[in-house]
Amino acid sequence: MPIFEYQCQQCGHQVAKLQKLSDAPLRTCPSCAAEALSKLISVPGFRLKGSGWYETDFKSGPKKNLAAPECGGQGGCAGCPVGD
Repeated sequence: MPIFEYQCQQCGHQVAKLQKLSDAPLRTCPSCAAEALSKLISVPGFRLKGSGWYETDFKSGPKKNLAAPECGGQGGCAGCPVGD
């Protein structure tokens, strides 16, 4: 079962909940009791390794990032994974 993360739009409280995909999303904030929880999009906590995956899935070295950021890794561009 996946872990879904939520954030309250009223007080900013964040909560993570282990739920089935078929479960209804949470609405009530456990901190302020407001009906203001919304789902967050987060990075999955696993990596697929082993034989059977595409050659470009987990490259290392200079071929690791096939779609390099516009700034060349120096930071400052929109959506850059490098800290500003």
